[in-house]
Amino acid sequence: MVEYMGPRPTVGIHRYVLVLFEQKARFVDGALMPPADRPNFNTRAFAAYHQLGLPTAVVYFNSQREPANRRR
Repeated sequence: MVEYMGPRPTVGIHRYVLVLFEQKARFVDGALMPPADRPNFNTRAFAAYHQLGLPTAVVYFNSQREPANRRR
């Protein structure tokens, strides 16, 4: 759907969540549009709209960037 973008937090700690769903049926071309915005993406609404059911696997990680004046 969208190209992978590695973690790029501005400042502070950010949590990234990757969710894997099993598709019950193929998506018809053009029926699946990429999200307009990455921040605040609603995974539950997306899964419900596309009838994906429960997640098969989930992983999350934290990424942190310190302000320039605190870098080593």
